[in-house]
Amino acid sequence: MRVVILALAAAAVLCVGGLAAAIAFSRPAALAPMTSVENAFDGVDFSDLPAVSTFAARDGTRLGYRAYRGDPQRVVVLIHGSSGTSASMHAVARAIHEAGATVYALSMRGHDGQGRSGDVDYIGQLEDDVVDLLKVLGPRTPGQTRTLLGFSSGGGFTLRFAGSPNGGQFDRLILISPQFPHDAPTVRQDAGGWVSVAIPRYVGLSILTRFGITAFNGLTTLGMAVDPARAAAARQTSAYSFRMMRNFGPSDDYLGDFRRFKGPITLLAGAKDEIFLADRFAPVVKPARRDVRIEIVPGIDHMGMTTQPTALAAIVAAAR
Repeated sequence: MRVVILALAAAAVLCVGGLAAAIAFSRPAALAPMTSVENAFDGVDFSDLPAVSTFAARDGTRLGYRAYRGDPQRVVVLIHGSSGTSASMHAVARAIHEAGATVYALSMRGHDGQGRSGDVDYIGQLEDDVVDLLKVLGPRTPGQTRTLLGFSSGGGFTLRFAGSPNGGQFDRLILISPQFPHDAPTVRQDAGGWVSVAIPRYVGLSILTRFGITAFNGLTTLGMAVDPARAAAARQTSAYSFRMMRNFGPSDDYLGDFRRFKGPITLLAGAKDEIFLADRFAPVVKPARRDVRIEIVPGIDHMGMTTQPTALAAIVAAAR
């Protein structure tokens, strides 16, 4: 019996030591900049970009958004993608605004100079921030419709929010090239070269989190293919902590989120998406909720869904 106890103790020490080493020494690999992302906005006119307004989140942090004032009865809130900014959604916001709606493009915490770069205080803080923004916008007026639109990681987060208890604060969802969990059939390996995940560290932190240990969740677990020379000027975020990675994207029960949201949902993606597999969205989503409208825009890549005229026309039609 003593030998068995000693063996179990030794095994436990080895497991704990291995877990600690995985968390301490695992890092995301360095990536070459992804050209299709880095050059996506070269042809976009930002001369009419609205100034940044701010609101106070519940923890006192000032968070930014850009307002495009139109019909107050048609409100659309935009969530940018990974490493993105409120300005990165300008072409989308302008197109929807030109069709008459009021649009708010939010700078998500941990991005665009808001709070700590690539980090949040806790998983779920981004949802709280969206709720706080809605409080600033004021109570819903009779007949007003509110649409939540998210792109890429922001699309996954939009779906996550929609399936939460606060999802009913929006009437409709528009998901543009949305991120689903890493093991979903829609996701290319390493997101087509856009991300690198420190898998040993991620797994280790996931295990600790299940036991209620969250002290190390600020460690970096995901890096993105961002050009360091351009990141500062473009206000891009190049890496995420574990808790940001878990918060800014879909929930593990993303198909359940489709079912829990009661309003109409439109999903748009480009046929040439190099990060996700556009032709697999319908086979994944339709069994969960058949009434989701899915449109694959021919000839458009991932970032082109936020900049190219055919993609913008499809988004405007969905927003109407």
